Amino acid sequence: MKDLLKQEDEDSSSLQLKEKEMEKLSQDFVAVNEQTEKDVQAHAAAEKHYQAVSVGLSSSEDGNAASVAEQLMTAKQEISKRDTETRQATMSLKHMKDEVKKKESELKKTAQDYKKDQNGYEALEASRKKLETEMQKLGFEEKYAADLTNRRRVLERELRDSQERVDRVGSNMQQLQFQYTDPEKNFDRRKVKGPVAKLIRLKDVTTATALETAAGAKLYNIVVDDESTGKKLLEKGELKRRYTFIPLSRIQSNPIPASVCKKAESVVGKNNVNTALSLVEYDKDVQAAMEYVLGSTFVCSDMNTAKKVTFHPQIKKRSVTLAGDSFDPQGTLSGGARAKSSSVLERMQELVEAESLLQQKQEELKRVDVELTNLKKVADKYRQLKKQYDLKCSEATMAQSRLQQSTHHQQLEEINALHASAAEQEEILKQAKEIHRTAMEKVKELEFKITDEINGRGRELKAAEKAIAVTSKTVEASRKLMDEQTQLKDMLKLEIGELQQAISSDQTQKADVEEAIQGLEQQLTRISEEMASVKDEATAIEKQLAQAKNDLKVRNKDVNNKMKEQEKLRQEKHSVDLMITELNREIKKEENNRKDLENKVEQLLAKHDWIQDDRKFFGQPNTSYDFQGNNVKEASRRLQKLQETKEKLGKSVNMRAMTMLGKAEEQYGDLMKKKKIVENDKLKIAQTIFELDEKKNEALQKAHVQVNKDFGSIFATLLPGSKAELAPPEGKTVLDGLEIKVAFGDTWKESLSELSGGQRSLVALSLILSMLLFKPAPLYILDEVDAALDLSHTQNIGQMLRTHFRHSQFIIVSLKDGMFNNANVLFKTKFVDGVSTVARYAQTQQTQRANPAKKSRNKI
Repeated sequence: MKDLLKQEDEDSSSLQLKEKEMEKLSQDFVAVNEQTEKDVQAHAAAEKHYQAVSVGLSSSEDGNAASVAEQLMTAKQEISKRDTETRQATMSLKHMKDEVKKKESELKKTAQDYKKDQNGYEALEASRKKLETEMQKLGFEEKYAADLTNRRRVLERELRDSQERVDRVGSNMQQLQFQYTDPEKNFDRRKVKGPVAKLIRLKDVTTATALETAAGAKLYNIVVDDESTGKKLLEKGELKRRYTFIPLSRIQSNPIPASVCKKAESVVGKNNVNTALSLVEYDKDVQAAMEYVLGSTFVCSDMNTAKKVTFHPQIKKRSVTLAGDSFDPQGTLSGGARAKSSSVLERMQELVEAESLLQQKQEELKRVDVELTNLKKVADKYRQLKKQYDLKCSEATMAQSRLQQSTHHQQLEEINALHASAAEQEEILKQAKEIHRTAMEKVKELEFKITDEINGRGRELKAAEKAIAVTSKTVEASRKLMDEQTQLKDMLKLEIGELQQAISSDQTQKADVEEAIQGLEQQLTRISEEMASVKDEATAIEKQLAQAKNDLKVRNKDVNNKMKEQEKLRQEKHSVDLMITELNREIKKEENNRKDLENKVEQLLAKHDWIQDDRKFFGQPNTSYDFQGNNVKEASRRLQKLQETKEKLGKSVNMRAMTMLGKAEEQYGDLMKKKKIVENDKLKIAQTIFELDEKKNEALQKAHVQVNKDFGSIFATLLPGSKAELAPPEGKTVLDGLEIKVAFGDTWKESLSELSGGQRSLVALSLILSMLLFKPAPLYILDEVDAALDLSHTQNIGQMLRTHFRHSQFIIVSLKDGMFNNANVLFKTKFVDGVSTVARYAQTQQTQRANPAKKSRNKI
């Protein structure tokens, strides 16, 4: 299809070129044909003129044959006509000039006012042009300012998105956020480079896990320029947690030598092993820190490669696989399942990219703000000038309208119109004079012909023959040129026909291809219709789903209404239950009151016998128990008054004084007995405390003597030629506290700060072991207590344990030969083919003095 289109385009281009040539040739052919016709007409006119001259006629300027007398009459008529036109034009011109003088005299009357208005208009135009020039000098474009404003809105939105991305990524990396306060005034924060993880840029994200494993905890170390900066931050930086600093000025690295790298590449292949340092990018000023963190580790493609590299006798360097498995030349391996989340370096890379994008957006926004700020000043000035410009344009338009509507302007327009008409009349007059002059010359020529008719006819006949000869040659040349043009035209027609046939063939093939494409498009249309049908079905299903959702919504609404009604009924039921409960409570209360009254009546009957005797008089009239005749309210008032009198008397006279006195006497007796018991107990407790203090002091004195003795003995064993003791401070006793005194020879040290670190370690070990020896345990476990000591001190520790702790067992972890020599049983741990093994050695007294010289972790 492409070849057909290309061929069709080439044929079409050729056809267009040929058609352009044909068009140009047709134009030339038309011109040649017209020239040929003119030449033929000229030749015919020449022959006609020759025939007219032969018969005594002459040809006029229009080519018509006429006699000289006829031509002379025609010329005189033309002269008469032009004289009339000249007179009319002269009269019109004179009238116009008179009108112009009249109008100009009237124009002078309003010229001053018009001039004033015109000067005002010109001043407004000058001000407008000046303002326009000033506006152009400002170079302010409202479209550019609007584009900047829109760009700022877009940047603000993008900046918010970038900030959200940075916050989202950074929220999961709080451990890499190093926050501190300036430890001193004018502190240069450029001295703090930041966490190692932030200074690394990955070349390939697939190596992130391996690099994270290779760096380990050092990823979170903080890189600073020197140790003084790290010290200032530790002391005054108000750090939120513990940090490890890497000072660039003091850090020492051990990068892998180039020879070892080449050896590793030769063992496993160049593509299977790389140094960890070569897989990252970093700034040149932090190279020392990067070499310290990643310089001594290989990154291998798989575990087999890593194993070969790590345990090769000429390499012996730590290796890490891309999956994060680690191999150490000392024999340790680490690996297994890793967290499913992305590695720290991947997230760090994403954070760095997000922060870089955020910084770009911030810088661009800052540039846009600066441009907008600069434009704002220009814009304010531009708007002021624009306002003035619009005002001047409006004033100029109004002034121009006033000028055009004024009488002076209308008269001036009329004068200008008169001047234009006068110029036309002058042109007509000029043409008429020219035609008059030509006609006069023609008249003279014709009159001369009449006077010299015989001689003139002979000359005219010769001239006619000469004209016929010239026109014959011209007609022959034109016809020859026309024949050539016709041949070229025919050739072009043939070429155009061939090109059209080729194009037609191409179009036929193209139609076939298009028909095939149309078939494919029909298939595509059918598939699209099927897709549309599926979409319609999906739309119908979505509508049904929407209807179902609406029905569900209505049902939910009904359910909510029912639940509200249920809640309302429940509240009403609760109210009714409360009312029932309240009524039951009232009924119960009334029943209780009734029972209380019945009990009171029974009590009164039992207490007062007269009630039973006088009961028959209750309610009888004219008796003391006439309840209707007596006023119950008055009786209640009297009863209340009597009760108040009784209460007043009860306040001044304690009716229960005797009872209270008896109780108080009993309580006093009980308290006195308890007092005696407490005093006796107090004496017993004080005696017990005194006895316990004496026993405690005696035990302390005994413990001090024993511990002091063992302390001095152990320290002397560990450090021959020295002495140590536990002594109370000057002027105080053992009970007030103890001080450690150390002497080398006969010289006692004033303070333990005078001792070296190893000597202080021996003092502490001696004190601990002396206290343990005072109350020994069956088993002791010591873990590398000799790590910071010399070999001789280690040997002394072994001898001391053997001599002072004969009845105790020790499990000691040590790497020193001096400790091995004093062991009864030696357990040695070491790697054999990458596997940790334990071997047991039982030592006799002689073998204990041998020197095993094993540099592995051993248990005694």
